[in-house]
Order: sequence, then C-alpha cells, then structure tokens
Amino acid sequence: MKYKNSKIKILFILPSLVPGGAERVISFVANNINRNNFEPFLLIAGFEKDNAYDVSGLKTIYLNKNRILTAIPLIIKTIISIKPNVVLSSISHVNTAMAMISPFFSKIKFIGRESTVLSKRKGEKKAKKRSLVHFLPNGFKELDMLICQSQDMAMDMINNFQVPTKKLCVINNPISSLPPLKIKKLDEGIKKFITVGRLTEVKGYLRILDALSKLKIPFEYTIIGDGTMKNEIFEKAKKLGIYDKITHIAFTTELNKYFEKHDMFLQGSYVEGFPNALLECCVVGTPVLAFEAPGGTKEIVEDGVNGYIAKDEYSFLDRLKENRQWNPEEIRESVHKKFNKEKILSQYEDLFFSIINPVK
Repeated sequence: MKYKNSKIKILFILPSLVPGGAERVISFVANNINRNNFEPFLLIAGFEKDNAYDVSGLKTIYLNKNRILTAIPLIIKTIISIKPNVVLSSISHVNTAMAMISPFFSKIKFIGRESTVLSKRKGEKKAKKRSLVHFLPNGFKELDMLICQSQDMAMDMINNFQVPTKKLCVINNPISSLPPLKIKKLDEGIKKFITVGRLTEVKGYLRILDALSKLKIPFEYTIIGDGTMKNEIFEKAKKLGIYDKITHIAFTTELNKYFEKHDMFLQGSYVEGFPNALLECCVVGTPVLAFEAPGGTKEIVEDGVNGYIAKDEYSFLDRLKENRQWNPEEIRESVHKKFNKEKILSQYEDLFFSIINPVK
C-alpha cells in the first residue's frame, strides 16, 4: 500500500537518545520503516554526544536542550520547516507537549507513544510534580492517536486519563535482532540469576533481595544498571548477608553475553510498560521469573514455557528453588512469534497509513 500523493513524512520526536526502551524502539522504527512509502525524520531535544543508538542513516536534528519545555519553540519551528504528515512522540511529558501544540497544526496528525502504566508509577513523586502530565493530566486527548505497549497501558489511559478508546491502539515492542541462541549446559551446582534495569524503587530490587536471602541453595546474582537507589539496594544486601553473592555492572553494551551465561532473569518491578530487558533475555533463550505487576510482562511470559509470574514473595521463592531444564529454542520461539520486527514494523506502517487515509 502506498500513500496516494507521495511518501508520508514522519517526524519522530524524543527528548534524547540515552539508553532506554523508548529511545531504542523509536530509533529502530525510524531506521527501519519502509523508505518506499515513508520519509522519516528524527528530532532530538537533547545532544548528539548522548547517543546510545545508531541513527547515522536518518535525517536527525538535535536541538541541544536539556528539557522539552525549553525545546518547544524550536520543535514548533522544525515542524513548520519540515511540514510532516505525522508527528510521533514518545514518553509522557513529550506526548503532553505535543498535545499542547497540536491544535495549531490541524493538517498534521499527532501520535503519542506511551512508555508505562502511568497511574501506577511508584517512587517518582518529585518527577511527577515537574512533569507536564501533572499540570495537564488529560492532555493526551488532544492527540490523534496514542500507542500503548500493552493492554494494561491502554486501559490505564481510558480509566485514568480519559483517552477515548477510538484514539488508542496497542503495539508491542519489537525484537530488533536475533543474537546467537544460548547452548544448554549441565547443572554446575550454582544458580546464576540476573536482573537488568534502573536501580529505582519501581523496579522492586528490595523484594528480590528478600527472596534471595531465603534461598538455601548456592547462587550468584548479577545486577546490571544504575540509579538513585544504588546505595540502599546494596546496604540491604549487606544486612541480608548476601552482598558477597552479588556482582554489579553499571552499564554494558553486551547484555546478550550476560543473558546467555545466566540461568534465569529476575524481575521485581511493581509496574512495567513493556519490559525490553526481559524480552531480550527470552530471545537469547534464558527463562524469566517475574512478580505479577500491571503492564506488558504477562503478555510476554508464558507460564512454564519461557518462565513464571509469581503472585507474591512466597511463590517467587518456590520458583527460585526449582531445578528444571529449559529449552532455549522454545523460549525464543515463544516471543519471536509474537514480537518479531517484521510484524511490529507492519503494525506501525499500517497505523500511519490509516491515520492519513481514514476509512470513511
């Protein structure tokens, strides 16, 4: 299918290209969208020096601003210059900013992409007070469409932000590449667990540590990530007597190497939009154990196929104790069939076509 006039111009907008789920997905979609039908542009409010993703093949504009609020005049100027058919933004405060300016561009379709179950966020009260979402909680309604990563996220937008159902669609995050599949290995007697994510309250590290401290079998635990709760997390590990079992890595570009070497990915999150690290771990062939939480986790995890979802710390601990052989090929296939890049890119392209040429 092709736009009847010419290529559809899509302006993708992000606050930065630092490591993160929204940044990874939007840069991937912009880089891989069909160039026969679409002309993508990428607008970054921040700085080129912060790039964690390769966008060398894209027409990319950097505004060199620290905040979206201060970047708004330049964003407006860029929209006037490029004259896109569609503006797609991601992350709540950026979406709200685009909703504010969308009435001034009646011929342009504005699409937001939400990154979390917004009403369920924990431990971010200060950030909420500074956010445009705090001042304009219903601003999302001004957008032409809002992409949600999971069904829970869509229901949150309906129930707590009054976004009309007709303005919502669910598109999961894509598997952008297929790294080498892990090889089954013999039981070495030491269970190796891993978690990747920001060291913040919402990620639930403290309840993972509580469960691990009750584990009577030998284990090692690798944490990859950095954040404001770093000291509290490792002080807790010392008090529980498991600090010497933990390896901490602040950042790495070789996540797949670590996923392959571990027996299970642990997720303690109280809420997740669509957990990319968990998905990437399944792609390598390593199973996951997650606490039940709002968001996309339950759309990824198939009980007993690629991991488990635990309702509480007791069931989490029971699953930690299990000693079973998992099938890496089965784990990968369980997620690839649902989230392969061809399928997800097609959903984005179909959305762009439909919003430009709506069915009467």
